[in-house]
Amino acid sequence: MRVKRENKITFTSVSIPTALFKKTEKHIENTGFPSVSSYVAFLLRMILSDRKSSDTSNYETEMIKRKLKELGYI
Repeated sequence: MRVKRENKITFTSVSIPTALFKKTEKHIENTGFPSVSSYVAFLLRMILSDRKSSDTSNYETEMIKRKLKELGYI
């Protein structure tokens, strides 16, 4: 029996400097994130969801923004 997926997720690429990619790879070792892409997607979801919800504290938001800036994403 085949199940038809209505909400197929599509992906795109974002280019970052190789040095930054390697630094991020080392940063996420032993964290449970399977890839740099999944880590970056997680961080972006956290930042963007903060605009929709007040569940994330300002402190957490600032920490995430700081970390993204350190990694060169913003």
